[in-house]
Amino acid sequence: MSNKVAVVALFLAGTAQAQQEPLSVIEWLANPPENLPGTVLLEPPVAQPGGQPDVLVTPLQALSQPLGLVASTVTGLPVDMWQNSDPQRLSELIESVPVKYNPAMQRLLFTLLLTEARAPTSSKGEEILLLARLDRLMHLGAADPTQSLVQLAGPTNSLDRFQRWFDATLLTGDEDRSCTALIAQPHLSRDYAAQIFCKARRGDWDSAALTLEAAHALQVLAPQELEVLDRFLSPELYEDAEYLPQPDDPSPLMFRLFEAIGERLPSAALPRVFANADLRDVAGWKAQVEAAERLTRVGALTPNQLLGLYTERSPAASGAVWDRVSSIQRFENALDSGNSAKIAKALPVVWNQMRNIGLEVPFAELFAGRLSQVKLQKPAAEDLRWRILLLSDLYETAALSAPDNSEESQFLAALAQGDPGRAPSPSPLADAIAEGFAWAAPVPTDISNMLDEGRLGEALLETMVLFAHGSRGNLVDLTAAMATLRRVGLEDTARRAALNLLILQGK
Repeated sequence: MSNKVAVVALFLAGTAQAQQEPLSVIEWLANPPENLPGTVLLEPPVAQPGGQPDVLVTPLQALSQPLGLVASTVTGLPVDMWQNSDPQRLSELIESVPVKYNPAMQRLLFTLLLTEARAPTSSKGEEILLLARLDRLMHLGAADPTQSLVQLAGPTNSLDRFQRWFDATLLTGDEDRSCTALIAQPHLSRDYAAQIFCKARRGDWDSAALTLEAAHALQVLAPQELEVLDRFLSPELYEDAEYLPQPDDPSPLMFRLFEAIGERLPSAALPRVFANADLRDVAGWKAQVEAAERLTRVGALTPNQLLGLYTERSPAASGAVWDRVSSIQRFENALDSGNSAKIAKALPVVWNQMRNIGLEVPFAELFAGRLSQVKLQKPAAEDLRWRILLLSDLYETAALSAPDNSEESQFLAALAQGDPGRAPSPSPLADAIAEGFAWAAPVPTDISNMLDEGRLGEALLETMVLFAHGSRGNLVDLTAAMATLRRVGLEDTARRAALNLLILQGK
């Protein structure tokens, strides 16, 4: 991948420097804040109480070093947002908080996971929180930031850290780095398969073969693992052999071993993080596009990277992914022409393609700037153009020129300007959102207590759970979530989450 040179350059600067400042080692975190397109919040610092704070004295040795890939000055979240919370509760929330269907909530979760912050002050708090962050990043498919975060923390400081680092590097194609560490410190992994793979990767075939013989003799690996490793080390013996059965739940190592023996596993049926392996040059264009779509859908890849793949070449076939590629390319050509009639014709087609695979907001982020410069004559196309703008960071400007006076359009415009209460609510869902934006909207007592106790990170995770419940019909929770986001100063997040919900739910 294109960012590998930048990764190597940063980490060659030395561990000491890496522990002093946050890294910007992946493309969508480089040079903040300009190149953070919709993945990390760029809001002002969250609101603090107006009264004079109590003075809290903490021994210096009790404070952990802030850890994260994005400085708190960029995200607006304080470095102590985790410190007063129970690390086990944080781990449970990070693992389970649902963000699948709302891009604004996805962005908030990525922000919480990547922001430079101190861990809870308990004895095991740092490790529990770090592992929870790494595991959720992998679950979201963000292998690059997982690798970068654990490298910043110290990937060889524990077996658990090393395992997560090793898995991430296998999927990003940077396994030489983790294998070098494993060869130097064999105690980092008790997995014979990892030892064999890394010894072979480092060119020590004799030692790899000896370790494999020991694994056979001691029966410390599953039969299928042994079969794959046999073919990996002695491919000439299996030239005419039948393909091995595909494992149902392969580890990243098994995935790479199957690839190495020429029996590459399709990633579509595997957890999302395996799609990262298809972004490498070893995969075909179709596989790369489908992997990029899958990762972009949850915010693990920037829309610009997806667009680059969409426009890389002309599709040679039709159907499914090729129809999406064709529609994007035709739409770009229409935009380039400046012909409003062509744009109006191409826009509904490409929108339907993006809507079918849940890429509405990434599409809006890609094309809102250019769409804001045109006016479409067909009312339906113009209304669609306006709603797309509301899904982008241009939503406030778009709100100034609603395409019609319908109740729904007027409410969306008022919401985008932060005052939905001034417009009639077109639905109970809109009513609940408007109540959350009211001046006196109450914050739930338990979350209010968290905020008073300095447990901001935990409070935000609980708020995201409320928002998910509200999105599914519990309107009281939706009102509470809106009120809480605004209480802590995340106004942009509150508006965009509500706009996402109202516009995308009607698809």
